[in-house]
Amino acid sequence: MGERGQVTVPVGAAGLPADIDGPADAAGVVLFAHGSGSSRHSPRNVAVARVLQRRGLVTVLVDLLTAEEDAVDAVTAELRFDIGMLADRLAGIVDWLGTEPSLGRLPVGLFGASTGAAAALVAAAARPERVAAVVSRGGRPDLAGSALTAVRAPTLMLVGGLDEQVITLNEQAAERLAAPNELRIVPDATHLFEEPGTLDQVADAASDWFATHLAVRN
Repeated sequence: MGERGQVTVPVGAAGLPADIDGPADAAGVVLFAHGSGSSRHSPRNVAVARVLQRRGLVTVLVDLLTAEEDAVDAVTAELRFDIGMLADRLAGIVDWLGTEPSLGRLPVGLFGASTGAAAALVAAAARPERVAAVVSRGGRPDLAGSALTAVRAPTLMLVGGLDEQVITLNEQAAERLAAPNELRIVPDATHLFEEPGTLDQVADAASDWFATHLAVRN
């Protein structure tokens, strides 16, 4: 199976559990950055990952906090908003992917949800030579701060049409993004895209975005 399956990714002093799946002849690899209070088992991210796999991409669903950190965060909620630390971990995972025999040659996409979208954009700014595309689902790209002006990867921002505050925050972030970007509103969707068919629209849009922009790097 090689890198596929359950693995532990070494990032600094941490060992982060990850689930890696996808076809042997993949055109790219997509690393997921889950949102605040979530994990690699996020049902929405897992559902999107399955669609990406069917579209010929390897997916990496990873816990950005260790079990010990997660226990602390469950009480304090402090680490889930530490965008700098989460971005450093994502960048470390991108570096690790580059060392893996069957994955190192593949262009990398980042899929970030909620606060994970900010971490994904900061990591993309830190690894412009490796990260070829970013997709944000109900994201908080505004939390990426000054890194927005350094992002080079084409970025797609997907926001629910009923998530009005987040729409505004995404519009403001889009104005600061240096990279080519697009903001798409999913009609009648709330923040978590729980309405029938809305998550399917997210998965289809993300698949098309990654298929287009990761192919350019191949």
